[in-house]
Amino acid sequence: MIRIKTPQEINIMAEGGKVLAKILQAIAEKVKPGITTMELNKAASDLVFACGGNPAFLGYQGFPAALCTSVNEEIVHGVPSERKLKEGEIIGLDLGILYPVAKCSHCPMGASCNPENKPFFVDAALTVPVGEISNEAEKLIKVAKGALDVAIEKIKPGAHLGDIGFAIQKYVEGEGFSVIRNLVGHGVGYELHEDPEVPNFGQVGEGPVLKEGMTLAIEPMIAAGDWKVRQNKNSFAFETQDKSLAAHSEHTVAVTKDGCEVLTRI
Repeated sequence: MIRIKTPQEINIMAEGGKVLAKILQAIAEKVKPGITTMELNKAASDLVFACGGNPAFLGYQGFPAALCTSVNEEIVHGVPSERKLKEGEIIGLDLGILYPVAKCSHCPMGASCNPENKPFFVDAALTVPVGEISNEAEKLIKVAKGALDVAIEKIKPGAHLGDIGFAIQKYVEGEGFSVIRNLVGHGVGYELHEDPEVPNFGQVGEGPVLKEGMTLAIEPMIAAGDWKVRQNKNSFAFETQDKSLAAHSEHTVAVTKDGCEVLTRI
């Protein structure tokens, strides 16, 4: 069942989304050769708690961390570890928060408290370089972000989810990359994962119709090689079967009367 949010609830999600965006930006700025993914996770966790939120991924279906750190061929759900990042790698940073769960007077991200203290989930991700990277890796990151922008342009009441998936797929494949088929975006808000599923491929005019008040996590996941994936036997991570580089970009978006509002931007 697709759950519609009230304007007041979307305002709360927007507040949490701005906090999340600032945290992700702060973590992205820490990415450099030699830092461990566990250090990035700790920094993200500390900021989430300091802002009066809870990490949405920590403990979700057994996931052991606050931040997903997906390196190179890992698409999503990479688990932080003592692995040190190396020059030339790329890393996907995926973070969800439940906000607000506690009133706080000194939020380092500059958030204001929600008087009702009613928490909602928001979710966002970006892929960033580790030092100097190859031209292919740089283009892959750019196209993942571009695919998200293309998708957002299609979101409005009356559009179909298939319109979004078609736009993503056409753009990504036109740039010479592939769209991951086995992993999708999703509704978000009352729960971390809600209906509907939001594929990154599809046909115009197919799928559920978008309505004002829907809140969606739009998240193109793309690969430099083939789209087929496998789950790492020793991890939560999904990775490309052919070990080609993968990139991931995500925003939480609310469908509005005339279009949409991106909730996870600063």
